[in-house]
Amino acid sequence: MGGTLFARTRLSRAAVAVALVAVTALTGGPVGNTPAASAAPADADDTIVVRWNDMLLDSIRNSTLGPPMVARALAIAHTCVYDAWTAYNPIAAGTRYGKQLRRPMAEWTEANKTEAISYAAHRAAVHLFPGRRAQLDEFMAALGYDPNHQPADHTSPAGVGVTACTAVLAFRHGDASNPDGSLSGGPPYSDWTGYRTVNRPMVVAEPFDPSTVVDPNRWQPLTYPNKQGQTVTPGYLAPHWGMVKPFGIKAGSVNRSRSGQPKYGSPEFLRQHTDLLTTSANLTDRQKAIAEYWADGPNSEQPPGHWQLLAHFVSRRDHHTVDQDAKMFFALSNAVMDAGIVAWDSKRAFESVRPITAIRMLFNGKQVRAWAGPGQGTQVIDGGTWKPYQPTWFPTPPFPEYISGHSTFSAASAEVLRLFTGSDQFGYTTTFPRGASLVEPGISPANDVVLQWATFSEAADEAGLSRRYGGIHPESGDLQGRAAGRVIGAQTWFKATLCFTGMCTDTADSLPWLSTVMQQ
Repeated sequence: MGGTLFARTRLSRAAVAVALVAVTALTGGPVGNTPAASAAPADADDTIVVRWNDMLLDSIRNSTLGPPMVARALAIAHTCVYDAWTAYNPIAAGTRYGKQLRRPMAEWTEANKTEAISYAAHRAAVHLFPGRRAQLDEFMAALGYDPNHQPADHTSPAGVGVTACTAVLAFRHGDASNPDGSLSGGPPYSDWTGYRTVNRPMVVAEPFDPSTVVDPNRWQPLTYPNKQGQTVTPGYLAPHWGMVKPFGIKAGSVNRSRSGQPKYGSPEFLRQHTDLLTTSANLTDRQKAIAEYWADGPNSEQPPGHWQLLAHFVSRRDHHTVDQDAKMFFALSNAVMDAGIVAWDSKRAFESVRPITAIRMLFNGKQVRAWAGPGQGTQVIDGGTWKPYQPTWFPTPPFPEYISGHSTFSAASAEVLRLFTGSDQFGYTTTFPRGASLVEPGISPANDVVLQWATFSEAADEAGLSRRYGGIHPESGDLQGRAAGRVIGAQTWFKATLCFTGMCTDTADSLPWLSTVMQQ
């Protein structure tokens, strides 16, 4: 199942290697490795890019945006930051104005960069998270800037920042994401394509009702109590997202595999979901901690933001300058935006069934061994009542399975960080504290679990595997997501390096050889 896209990924990495080495040598991307730092919240010792990124992540935690919307928001904000920064660099070109905003060399000071970046970031953040205006204004004031300033001089640092970001926001307003609901006549980011599910909702707490499944290969909505105790049946989150305009690829469909998830009734479908049952029955405290560490559900940074936090660590580890962070976060955030577009394109194209439906269909009325629920350990249960290792208030994300968003976001991010730093070396360690589980609070893990990753690739692979531990994806959705993400990361990085070297283009048409490689 995974061979075609994996082969495609290996070929693409070989194909881009020579070009990436050549362009990276011009960008100043790779930096030296130094002792590990912390991925704690930003402080005054961090670059202004990291400090604004921390404000964005805090806004995301207090929003209701889903993963692909979070990825888009981060890409918009960091494109605003990058475009403003290019005015004070001798080579780089912005995405909207190219080199037109460039200021004279005498103005290329740290103070001017910081001011331009701050006005750009503030303009983006207030637009994306209007409910956080007070906090964002307070941060601007703490930096010494007037959050209400409307610069008349577009050549001043504030004017550069506002001018750059206004152009990015105008461009992104028409990117098919439907940010104001005007395409659908509904809420922001709502579907405008007319999607309708064929399967009736499953009530998670009740025994499986086969009559609710019209097509066993397609996604089924779920009904369950949310964190506030209200019974909810979330609809498909953003079925239109595969049509959003990307940054480094031509379209979300470029990376789409030909086959999708194995079909119900096939030996491979049975094997992959039997494997999930076996995993469920044998979950260790470490595997549970991994599942929860990478879960990034509601009220978190979401998977795209998680990798931004890990980039904070890279910035501190390698003692980045403002210049390096402006470029790194620009490339990273656009990679996760494109990853979301590609993943959601496949989710809509294949509309694949989630394990909670598949396993209940396959094993309804049969006795199976599996994790039986919070604090209950492994028991023999009716397969028609199986639950993934997730909080009861968020049993499975509200969109189809194939491909895994976590796997795609993570592999794309890891590839960009690997290419930017010039090495796969990561060296990050964190601890999942005893009893800190949201699924089994106070029970799991029985002792602190130390998680560590020697390389970016290892972290990305574990992020993908975590969704199998959690019962959210079978093997194919994880592995194909990882493969697609690596290709997306490489292509986004190449596009970003064109911008770094003054050759920024609006589309991926300048990269036909990469698109051809991915379609082979």
